[in-house]
Amino acid sequence: MSPPRALGRLQFHAGFTLDDAVGVVGYYARMGVSHLYASPILRARAGSTHGYDVVDCHEVNPEIGGEDALRRLVAALRAHGMGLIIDIVPNHMGVGSENAWWMDVLRHGRESRYAGYFDIDWLAPDPLVKGRVLLPVLGAGYDSVLREGHLRLGKRRGEWVLRLYDDYLPLSPASVATLADDAERSHDPKTDRGRARLHALIEKQHYRLAFWKLASDMVNYRRFFDINELAGLRIERTAVFEDTHRTIFRLYAEGLIDGVRCDHVDGLADPRRYCRQLRHRLERLRMQRPEGAARDAAYLVVEKILAEDESLRLDWRTDGTTGYEFMDQVSAVLHDERGEAPLTELWRRLTGDGADFATQAVKARRQILVDSFEAELARTARALFAAARADVATRDVSLAAIRRVLIELLVHFPVYRTYAGGAGRDAFDESVFARAVEGALRTLRGEDADLLYLVSRWLGGEAPRALPPGSVRRARERAMAVFQQATSPVAAKAVEDTAGYRYGRLLSRNEVGVDAARMAIPMAAFHDRCAERLATFPHTLLATATHDHKRGEDLRARLAVLSEVAERWVITVERWRVRHADLRQRAEGRMAPSAADEVMLYQMLVGAWPIGLAPDDEDGIERFATRIAAWQRKALREAKRWTRWTSPNEPYEDACEDFLRAVLSGDAAAEFHAFAEYIATPGAANGLAQSVLRLTTPGVPDLYQGTEYWDFSLVDPDNRRPVDFLARSASLERDVSPVDLLCTWRDGALKQAVLQRLLCARKTHPELFARGTYRPLEATGPAADKILAFVREHRGQKLVVAVGRHLAPWLGGMSAPAIPAEHWEGTSLALPPGKWTSLLDIGKRDGGELPAAGLFGDLTVAAWLSAR
Repeated sequence: MSPPRALGRLQFHAGFTLDDAVGVVGYYARMGVSHLYASPILRARAGSTHGYDVVDCHEVNPEIGGEDALRRLVAALRAHGMGLIIDIVPNHMGVGSENAWWMDVLRHGRESRYAGYFDIDWLAPDPLVKGRVLLPVLGAGYDSVLREGHLRLGKRRGEWVLRLYDDYLPLSPASVATLADDAERSHDPKTDRGRARLHALIEKQHYRLAFWKLASDMVNYRRFFDINELAGLRIERTAVFEDTHRTIFRLYAEGLIDGVRCDHVDGLADPRRYCRQLRHRLERLRMQRPEGAARDAAYLVVEKILAEDESLRLDWRTDGTTGYEFMDQVSAVLHDERGEAPLTELWRRLTGDGADFATQAVKARRQILVDSFEAELARTARALFAAARADVATRDVSLAAIRRVLIELLVHFPVYRTYAGGAGRDAFDESVFARAVEGALRTLRGEDADLLYLVSRWLGGEAPRALPPGSVRRARERAMAVFQQATSPVAAKAVEDTAGYRYGRLLSRNEVGVDAARMAIPMAAFHDRCAERLATFPHTLLATATHDHKRGEDLRARLAVLSEVAERWVITVERWRVRHADLRQRAEGRMAPSAADEVMLYQMLVGAWPIGLAPDDEDGIERFATRIAAWQRKALREAKRWTRWTSPNEPYEDACEDFLRAVLSGDAAAEFHAFAEYIATPGAANGLAQSVLRLTTPGVPDLYQGTEYWDFSLVDPDNRRPVDFLARSASLERDVSPVDLLCTWRDGALKQAVLQRLLCARKTHPELFARGTYRPLEATGPAADKILAFVREHRGQKLVVAVGRHLAPWLGGMSAPAIPAEHWEGTSLALPPGKWTSLLDIGKRDGGELPAAGLFGDLTVAAWLSAR
């Protein structure tokens, strides 16, 4: 049962528990999925909707049913011959009163047995923070919160605590040892004397309370990105590794789980060491697993964003990544590069912004460093400064100069992170630094150039192990580790959560793990990536939808059609801009929405327009408008131009929402509906193409919950809405041929039927899909460029797959994603010799030259299996 054939991802929370999942096991088994793929299952903060804020590593989350429910789910899975992969969070934990480890640190400070579990800088230079933990938890300034009585002394379970709003903080044993029984009255913040006493007591604690907006400037624990409630772990310490993974290892040894997906591996000090250590521990436990549980190697993938020319390191001993690079590749091959020039020109002309995506990303990095990561920047600069001071040859280097150099390196860093260790940088990381240094030299003042080269050398250009043991080596190793942990969150916040919401040339290319600067790739490049994947990570995950995606997989597929009909889109947008000019408002000194925000809104309206929504359906339009409004407000804040999360510009946001609702009223809604209808069928063809490629190219397909039907979801929380499994199960039970579902394609059953047939083929022929060779096939004829095809082969059995692409000229405005045979006239594909059966129920064929109309039947995708 290992490696998995296909995963079905489920998001667990109080509204969808492990027992709820028991009820859908049979459905996923009929679909052909081999393993369920669970969001984090360990105890998270109360009410968590995602599970990434784990507060107790030793317990299965009671909100989703606890361990008893987990055992019931696994029993149901085993009864169907299925397994379970779970998401784990090694980088960080949720902090607060629910986390006993964190509370012990706050109570005992550096003397806590868990002080070394969290990545806390106890030596921060601020004397008010040094030796303490900065807690940015106050809703206003400290004095104001104190005077208003939101901080007060109280008792909880017989112990003195500090009450903060509706929560509490522990007090150090020494500070409360002499408190009298009437201490609550004598420390009453409503009186001057009581307030002074309470302040004096607070000052004795192992933490310093601060206004939450000061976090980015002052926080002295490593966070997950810029989220104050998620504190980084020192997972590189063996004791921490073992304690945080204790339950995971037990569940694996007991046969309850079959593998793990490691969240945010780039946040760790040493991802390579962690992955190898995790693999080693799982291997040692493998033979302890009970009868009935898979004894094959545990499945192990890591969440990792790879640059276009970057590959996951083979020596990490993982099975691959969670599939963002495939999401990029399959999207790019379905876009039409001919649309790039007109769409770029439209964007530049309407917005007045000539900056390309790379320039936007650099600008965003520079802003993010100041807005969100000042504390992390200072921490990294101090680590480099310590490396300078450790060596007498560089003791005169100033902290200010190091900071200047560091900023330019981070601003121009071309990947999420590097992985230098004791041996220094490898060849790829060396090329990364060369590009970063080249970029930094363009913006750095000339006097700092020599220091830039020096800092680059400290950060792995010179192998630390080549240095003699001592303070210089230790300081270099520390600086290198801190720097490498800093680059990833800066990249993620700047690229995914800022530039991706600013640059709106074509939003289908603004996605996690995607370089929005590149609109399309040729078929040859896609084939090369597939062959490379088979040779290196044949069991890596292939994803087109995740819990983190910005736009649903079929929304992106529909928007990709705009690259094919760019001229028509340009004219349409220009007309809408003129037509809706009177609906814009002046808010806070600027017009709302801005041209950029308006152009992106139009894309989302036609891309996400629900199938079947009529423009005169007032209730349906209202529901759609509410969803888009939530996306819009989040997008505006993430862009950080006119508003942001830390200081919302509500007049601008409200004006943008007013504009949205105005353009969706009356006749304007009919125009959006008409354009959405025009691109709907070629968009559906794209959706089917990317689904088929995900299930047939080398790798393990990941089926995100609910996406068996068309997925026009928006960014979270919209993409985590409840799934109607009853409807999906009912349509699956009807077992209708994909061809016969063409006339009712809008309900999603067509997509589900295609997925189910290919997933079941994977089940019947696992070795062909898992190990089969990959060879591109070239069609011939006038429409050859519209066919992407390949053959997989294993021990004489073959699978030929073909998908249509760039079909808007044929399908635009059509009632169904079915291509009239005359469009394929003169185009064919040679099937290898043998007897062939369609996996999509369109008949049987002999090998040889096959006309494209016969290859596809009435569909836009094809999969043919040969007899042995």
